[in-house]
Amino acid sequence: MYANQVAVYTDIHKESLSGRDLESSVLTRAALMLKNCQDNWNAADHEEQLSKAIKFHQQIWSIFQAELASPDNLLPRELRQDILSLSLFMDKRLFEVMAYPAPEKLTAIININLNLAAGLNAAPAGR
Repeated sequence: MYANQVAVYTDIHKESLSGRDLESSVLTRAALMLKNCQDNWNAADHEEQLSKAIKFHQQIWSIFQAELASPDNLLPRELRQDILSLSLFMDKRLFEVMAYPAPEKLTAIININLNLAAGLNAAPAGR
């Protein structure tokens, strides 16, 4: 029953978030999932948790990539290109982690996600 209540709360919370808040939320969640793997590298279920965290991370960044590549995207072209370049770095680093796992390789990805989330949470002028 408790798990069902959490799921209902999570669904309501997602529905009430703005686009920026939702993006910040998923970036933070991805970072925390990876940080948990990093902090519990020697846990028995480490490989399973790392796989889930990487899959989640790749899914959200794939969505970002698709949105940034869309001709309907309203962000300035240079900013879209910069974020797409960043996403390529993220992909490359995660492939490296999958091929040669090491907890310290997650630090840059975690920090980038958290910094982007913080930037999305910062109130833009006029907000």
